[in-house]
Amino acid sequence: MRSFLTLLVRLFPLGFRRQFAPDIIEQIESDYELAARRGTLAVLLFSLSTSFDLVRGALAERWNPTWATARDPDTTGREVAMTMNEWTKDLRLALRALRRAPGFTAVTVITLGLAIGANAGIFSIVDTVLLEPLPYPASDRLVHIAASAPGTEFPDEFGVAAEFYVHYGEQSELLESVSTYNSFTSTLRVGDRTERVRMSFPTPSLFSTLGATPILGRLPTPEDEDRVAVISHAAWTSWFASDPDVIGQSYYISGTNRTVIGVMAPGFWFPREDVLLWVPSDVRAEDITPGRFGAPLVGRVAPDVTNEALADELTRLALQLPERFGGSAAYARLMERHRPVVRSMEEELLGDVRGPLRVLLGSVGIVLLIACGNVANLFIVRAEHRQRDLAVRRALGAGRRALIRSQMAEAVLIAGLAGALAVGLARVSLPLFIRAAPDDVPRLGEVGLGATTLLFTLGASLFAALACGLLPAIRASAPNLDRLREAGRGSTGRRHWARNGLVVGQTALALVLLIGSGLLVRSFWSLRNVDPGYDTADLFTFQIAPERSDLTDGPAWAAFHMDFAERIRALPGVASVGIVENLPLNEGVSSGRYLTEATAADVDGGALVYHTWAGEDYFATMGIEVRQGRAFQRSDHISDLGNVIVSRSAADLMWPGESPVGQRLKSRDLDQWETVVGVVEDVLQYGFRDDPQPMIYFPLVGQTPTQWALSSPAYVVKTPRAESIGPEIREIVREIAPMAPMYRMFTMEGLAADSMVRLSFTMLTLGIASLMALILGAIGLFGVLSYVVAERTQEIGLRMALGAEARRVQGMVVGQGARVVLLGVALGIAAALASTRILGNLLFGVEAIDAGTFVGMSATMLLVGLLASYLPARRASNVDPIQSLRGE
Repeated sequence: MRSFLTLLVRLFPLGFRRQFAPDIIEQIESDYELAARRGTLAVLLFSLSTSFDLVRGALAERWNPTWATARDPDTTGREVAMTMNEWTKDLRLALRALRRAPGFTAVTVITLGLAIGANAGIFSIVDTVLLEPLPYPASDRLVHIAASAPGTEFPDEFGVAAEFYVHYGEQSELLESVSTYNSFTSTLRVGDRTERVRMSFPTPSLFSTLGATPILGRLPTPEDEDRVAVISHAAWTSWFASDPDVIGQSYYISGTNRTVIGVMAPGFWFPREDVLLWVPSDVRAEDITPGRFGAPLVGRVAPDVTNEALADELTRLALQLPERFGGSAAYARLMERHRPVVRSMEEELLGDVRGPLRVLLGSVGIVLLIACGNVANLFIVRAEHRQRDLAVRRALGAGRRALIRSQMAEAVLIAGLAGALAVGLARVSLPLFIRAAPDDVPRLGEVGLGATTLLFTLGASLFAALACGLLPAIRASAPNLDRLREAGRGSTGRRHWARNGLVVGQTALALVLLIGSGLLVRSFWSLRNVDPGYDTADLFTFQIAPERSDLTDGPAWAAFHMDFAERIRALPGVASVGIVENLPLNEGVSSGRYLTEATAADVDGGALVYHTWAGEDYFATMGIEVRQGRAFQRSDHISDLGNVIVSRSAADLMWPGESPVGQRLKSRDLDQWETVVGVVEDVLQYGFRDDPQPMIYFPLVGQTPTQWALSSPAYVVKTPRAESIGPEIREIVREIAPMAPMYRMFTMEGLAADSMVRLSFTMLTLGIASLMALILGAIGLFGVLSYVVAERTQEIGLRMALGAEARRVQGMVVGQGARVVLLGVALGIAAALASTRILGNLLFGVEAIDAGTFVGMSATMLLVGLLASYLPARRASNVDPIQSLRGE
């Protein structure tokens, strides 16, 4: 793209280039490097705007040179006025000409309007979500800090522990401030309204790190401990009716009464848009037990500090943690392998959506290029039909500048009308597009057709005017004066390199989109066929958070939930009910180190295994296979038998080559031994793309009767009425726990669909763009060959009069189209080989360069091209030789 921009400098007059070209090229190189540092999207926008500026400047210098000699201001003013008058006249003539060709006008305006409208809609989302800075002062200095430990069994990235926060905050010279953060759901009660809402428990330094200030009240201090809360503007308006007297009032927040001390400004959110309040709680060095990982950090770096420099400093500081905070020998070994993960907070908060949005913007950009190619072909055909008129004007003294201006006037009008249509289409379609987009896209609610989008639409329209009209105008400005001696009949020997070249480009670009959408379709199919280890059909799930004074230990808690499950099981149509603490596809699970009798002596060791709690008929309800032993029984939940169930991968990890049933295990942090009574199939907890985690399932009573940790387990109900049973269950909840909120109501089929929504949304949008590109490419080829057939009617008639068979005529036309399509397919394959890698982690179960997809989509493009060639060929074979030779 950089070489293309420097090539455009050659459009300027020679004298201008001699004086200014080196400086212009140097500036292009410098600006291009700056754009490249900001990413692919910035390069694309820079290239489009610079291309337009160069072409516009080159045309202006050729029409009204400013570089040759100093001009008298009055003379320059008169020339500008004359140029404006000439443009006004040409625009009026162009408007009359377009009125006389309503079919041409409608087709070109609609074609460009659809393409520009798609670009405007996608750009409005990209502008709001990706290009607008985060709502924090100097947000480019905010970084996300996590941990990694290559060569260990820890994940590729995981949250740090409390000692990191304390030590980094005190010892780092590159961090101005740092804070922990998280997000989860807990109970909020205001008056008679009780719900589970999303909140965060950061350290008080979060707000100063982000540079945020409240619009009411104050920010928390370490002395507040965890007795106060700061609420979002959304919570203030929806829960407290924008009452300023909320400051100083106490409300039931996450298990206890807390005082509201501040209200944040509209637009402030962290780390998710749906977080309604923050309960700050400071970390004291003397209270820290090292090695309890899990929470990431947000930091504000000093000016001009790079992520690499910060990572080097944090690596050095992490090595000091065992000496300061102690810990086991295993902890010290882990710190030796510890490597900090540092990236911009913008990348952390927007990283999952950056790739798909860039893919969508690029795909609709390709559609715009294809549409411009189609319209440019129509302008070329239109200009060739007017060759005799243009030749007359040239013979009467009209200069090339005047002819170019007259042709460009039509392109400008077409592009202007298309831009207006695009704005209307974007305004209508954008709400539908937003509604179909994934819910977790940040700032999606702020998307609209603002001034930036309107400017982008104007720029896209001007680009379309140049792309559609410049080449046809330049060709039309040098008409063949021999046409004055013709009787208006077509010539048979003319070259069609421009039209064929545009079709080749359209075919190549359409094939790139087809291959991209084909790869996404294959990925979606692969995800749909992943076996997660459980069923998703006919399953309704929900959670409740009961608060009853009689639920004081594990057995009482377990008995309450099992009795509640019995009430649900009695409802009509309910086959079974299960209980689990962490529902797959909706919640994460905790991990810990677990020892077996064979490894009990290694107090610093133990296998890293995940754990949760399950009860009732959970495994049968979810369709999770019991591979060995048995499932839980009621006695397991209300006693201290210490029975557990492990997953297949946990059994293989802890007792390789042995039967796990009857074996014992224990947490490294507890003395209580548990006995394995069953082995179940692995399940995918987080999503269909992830590997299963080794899992231990504890009974509802918990690890011991006095160490139960259930908060609000999820219920899973097997019933064909999964979509409608919710209100009946809510009535039971009101009877047994009137103050308990019922929340997170889903069907497992819905959760499965949500886990693939980003891929399915991108696939659908790219598929629509590919279909548009395929249709436009076929129409372009059809139009070119139709014009060729019309232009060569006399030649074809002569061939048929001399005995040529209809089949040979058809073969001649189809062969011409096939050559164009084959060249386009070859270029498209080359472009796809270079571009499909940008799909990145959207792909699943298929490589970016997949031979089957490349061959299949190329064959599809070729077949469509041959069909588009056959229709004009069939028309050619039906030519009446006598009529064609007469010129009828």
